[in-house]
Amino acid sequence: MDRTAIVAQLQISLSEVLNREVAALREDQRLFEDLALDSTSVIELLMSLEDTVGLEVDPDDLEPEVFQTVGTLVDYVAASFAKTAAA
Repeated sequence: MDRTAIVAQLQISLSEVLNREVAALREDQRLFEDLALDSTSVIELLMSLEDTVGLEVDPDDLEPEVFQTVGTLVDYVAASFAKTAAA
């Protein structure tokens, strides 16, 4: 799954989790400050990504930095896919 596809799916999942339309995402948007995510919505977002794209979340890999921006979350998702493909 390439970055463009991950961002597109992230936009869909964010719209569902936040119960509002999320306009086109930029990788520099901050998840908490700009998009108004909170700790509960982060968990819902990860569960949504697990269901829709088959993301396998490893709790040991979840550092606060993952949730700084759209781009850092996309990096995490891409790395998770690469790790799964290599296994």
